[in-house]
Amino acid sequence: MVNQDWRTLIDQLEKEGEIKHVTEEVKKEYEITTLMMDLEKEHRYPVMIFDKIENNEFPVLTNMLGTRDRFGKGLGVDGKQVAEEYAKRIKNRIEKTKTIENPPYMANSMYGDEVDLYKLPIVTHFPIDAGPYLTSGLCVAKDPETRSETLGFHRMQLKGKDTLGISLHSRQRLWEYFRRSEEKGENLEAAIVIGVHPNIALGSMALVPYHKGKYGAIAGLFNEELEVGNCSEIDLQVPAYAEFVIEGEILANKREHEGPFAEFTNYACHRSTENLFKVKAIHYRENAIFHDLTPGLSSEHVTVVAIQREGDVLNALRQTLPNIKAVHAPLSACGLFHCYISMKKIAEGQASQAIFAAFAVDHNIKMVVVVDEDVDVFNEQEVLWAMATRLQADKGVSILPQHMGMGVTLDPSTDEESRSSKMGIDATKPLEGFSPKIEMNPEVEEAVKRLHKYTK
Repeated sequence: MVNQDWRTLIDQLEKEGEIKHVTEEVKKEYEITTLMMDLEKEHRYPVMIFDKIENNEFPVLTNMLGTRDRFGKGLGVDGKQVAEEYAKRIKNRIEKTKTIENPPYMANSMYGDEVDLYKLPIVTHFPIDAGPYLTSGLCVAKDPETRSETLGFHRMQLKGKDTLGISLHSRQRLWEYFRRSEEKGENLEAAIVIGVHPNIALGSMALVPYHKGKYGAIAGLFNEELEVGNCSEIDLQVPAYAEFVIEGEILANKREHEGPFAEFTNYACHRSTENLFKVKAIHYRENAIFHDLTPGLSSEHVTVVAIQREGDVLNALRQTLPNIKAVHAPLSACGLFHCYISMKKIAEGQASQAIFAAFAVDHNIKMVVVVDEDVDVFNEQEVLWAMATRLQADKGVSILPQHMGMGVTLDPSTDEESRSSKMGIDATKPLEGFSPKIEMNPEVEEAVKRLHKYTK
């Protein structure tokens, strides 16, 4: 096993008891998602492996990306330090890749007429969904002009044995690369990788200039060259230890209805670019494990987004402000819309500066709350306490109307033009003359640890 192989992490999690196995047969329709959402309600986030899937030979693993601790294991840091470590490493690109001959995913292959997506345990998640959806697939493609590669999550609806509907949402890198290809009347070669290390999933979210590839950013998270393997039918390289690799093309001048789909804001999204992915080959490892990412407002769907958002905001704030302690994008706001910032304020007005710097990172941020360094932004109760006791709305709240928002399909609160108001909240105390916070004696706290055994 190697550092970039997610099976190394799976073995570690098995030994630590974080993986739970369901040994009885389960259906692909609804059962897996229903169980995972029940666990969400209980605030339980185990990695689940469903050993037997109805009419399928592959086990399904889900919730690998469901906690910060798992990302922390991938980065070699504590879970609370993940965003901090991401912010540091994402700036250290490693451009060179290392090609692995005979990568593990080439152990088994389907070509041409043998291709059959129905042999994969692609799950139907929610009754609102248009059908089975591939949710964990990272789509790899190259810019037709610069040859820079991209890799990112895109929802994919199972349409037929060799066809997926794919939405090139957000009008970002993959959409632009496809637009350039279609403009030439050409299909865009692409590959879908399933079952990869959390660092690869996290690096796929990085904000990278269009003329630079995502692989350099991902390699920075590993602190080493990214190990890749060649595709057989198309001119692409993909992460070498993927469990499944689906090779094909996104078809030019072809569209077909796709959706609705249960998105991360807990609303069904009907909007789609309605593109089609035609499959040329499917490769998979020996004893392959299929990764299904629970969609909707689930921890696995949101945590990866939140960590990237926190890291990018940290980097932006530290360009102009000293003493930034932490940034948190909470699950309650889908890991995207709200941002909590703690800082040691040394001058009045710095909280406002932090608010506007955070808004500049991404147009989807709707609310920024700045608190003092003694408030744990990862504990939402403490953030709300600071707002309750250190904020007067007429002095500490700023409203910015009619900014670009997420769009009504994902955020129904936006207007017909997808505009959204923004709110900045300065919940920091004045530099002088404020009541002291109650604190425990640190020496006694340490001494009392011996008594905790009686409470268990």
